[in-house]
Amino acid sequence: MKAFSIFNYVFSIIGAGLLAGAIYLYVDKQAFLEKAETTQGTVIEMVSKRSKDSTTYSPVVSFTTKAGQEITYTSSTSSNPPSYDVGENVEIFYDPANPHDAEINGFFSLWLGVIILGFIGIVFFLIGSLGVLFRYLKKKKVQNLLETGKPIAAKFTQVQLNTNQTLNGRNPFQILSQWQDPKTDELYVFKSESIWFDPTEFVKTDTVRVFIDPENPAKYTMDTSFLPKLKN
Repeated sequence: MKAFSIFNYVFSIIGAGLLAGAIYLYVDKQAFLEKAETTQGTVIEMVSKRSKDSTTYSPVVSFTTKAGQEITYTSSTSSNPPSYDVGENVEIFYDPANPHDAEINGFFSLWLGVIILGFIGIVFFLIGSLGVLFRYLKKKKVQNLLETGKPIAAKFTQVQLNTNQTLNGRNPFQILSQWQDPKTDELYVFKSESIWFDPTEFVKTDTVRVFIDPENPAKYTMDTSFLPKLKN
């Protein structure tokens, strides 16, 4: 169904965008550190930040630039429990052209934004791209069976809902058929790909064509080209 493809592509695009954002933040932070001056500061207050489910604390730091300018800076990074104590001395990076552009010299203070964006971006990108890759490999496998597989006439048995797959509260249908290998007398049950409408009235014969791998009939694809194409 097209919705699954759209879902995968959207997740890939969002993931790529977040990863691009993480790279931008990393480059920007590196540029800041290259031009930054360092000095010692003192934590003078811990400011609470309340959200719906929790309260976190950001340090407010006072420091003096090499030019003698007194600066009070509130970190954008917050945590619970607090990462710093009031009165604690910390090293500060600041932009000499704009001393209010400052950061505490700490791993999370400097790189938390990069880590969060990068992690979320990787998760989204992997979900989307692996879905696209899976669909591509599956389509290639089906195409290969259609071109090189052995066609057999399998007995149509029923149409059933595929309860293993759900989209918007709906389950797709599957056509079921069976075939007994004349060489081994083993019985195989074949299932079609998911069909998002009831195909019962369109199955007009007692058999359906299935393409199997002659070496392993468990590898197969059912030919459902006799069904109409769903347009919505």
